[in-house]
Amino acid sequence: MKLIKASGTLGLVAFAALASPFAMAQDAGWYGGASVGQSRATIDDARISSGLQSGGFTSSTIVDDDRSTGYKIFGGYQLNKNFALEGGYFDLGKFGYTATTVPPGTLNGSMKVRGLNLDLVGTLPLTEKFSAFGRVGVNYAQTRDTFSGTGAVSVTNPNPRKNDTNYKVGLGLQYAFTDSLAMRVEAERYRVNDAVGNKGDIDLVSVGLIYRFGAKAQAPAPYVAAPAYVAAAPAPAVVAPPPPPPPPRFEKYTLSATELFAFDSAELRMPQPKLDEIANALVANSEINDVVITGYTDRIGSGSYNQTLSERRANTVKSYLSAKGVSANRLKAQGRGEANPVVECSDKKRPALIKCLEPNRRVEVEQITIERRVQ
Repeated sequence: MKLIKASGTLGLVAFAALASPFAMAQDAGWYGGASVGQSRATIDDARISSGLQSGGFTSSTIVDDDRSTGYKIFGGYQLNKNFALEGGYFDLGKFGYTATTVPPGTLNGSMKVRGLNLDLVGTLPLTEKFSAFGRVGVNYAQTRDTFSGTGAVSVTNPNPRKNDTNYKVGLGLQYAFTDSLAMRVEAERYRVNDAVGNKGDIDLVSVGLIYRFGAKAQAPAPYVAAPAYVAAAPAPAVVAPPPPPPPPRFEKYTLSATELFAFDSAELRMPQPKLDEIANALVANSEINDVVITGYTDRIGSGSYNQTLSERRANTVKSYLSAKGVSANRLKAQGRGEANPVVECSDKKRPALIKCLEPNRRVEVEQITIERRVQ
């Protein structure tokens, strides 16, 4: 029995966006999972008819059983956020046919396919939760054929078997529920040689779950109370008061997103001495209100995604200052996406362009950031 290519073409995408602004922060580590779905093969009825004719039979009808249920159990190691090695066990199910012949009789054939695979998996993050992936690898498949005849049809070798190594490819989408748990939807094509020397493809469309071992969400920043204010002892009386100090001059704080966050993340790096300095100044002077926190991104990526990321980063800074004792109603967080760029870059290569646009990825704290008296 021969399995030929099913309709449709599965492409493999090689992903090399190692510094993509959409890349999700993923640490290297082990993971495991399982998937289940429908497998499908196209049975070569013309070859079956030709084989019957060589034995002196004519096939009147051929009924194919070309769909089955397949599953796989897999484990892998994430090399970095874009590439992983993955291996596992698969069972593609059972396929068969029944041919009715003249002189009267039937020929029944079936095939079971199972084996092991080893793949290189490339991942391209699309958003913070969604990613696309492609795979290419090898499969070591065992095929077990079963043939039987009735009436005028007799079979000389009813149970041939075959073990062989061949290629496999696939692509799919992944959604992360948490840092540890994700869901996959994917389509794969296995090249398989059966026990009587035929070559064909079997496709598996499946849904599965993945668990990443050791993945941990970043712990929230601990609350640190502002230092208690201790009133200074009154100064001794003097004959003439000292001249008034010059009026304070305020400067706007511009904080680099690289210092505040991991790439494409809205979770603060720790520690944050600059934010602590701002928090201490605001706690010490409760009259300062309407402090505006504005997040910016660079121009790489879609406008809607950049707008959302800038808002999330501004809100993260606001939450941090609130945790340090600054009343939230004194703070306003807003995102401007890729607006008001500090620099313009024309670099064509992505790594150089991302580096050049770094000043545009920032968070500004306006109205009052920190008071510095200039003598």
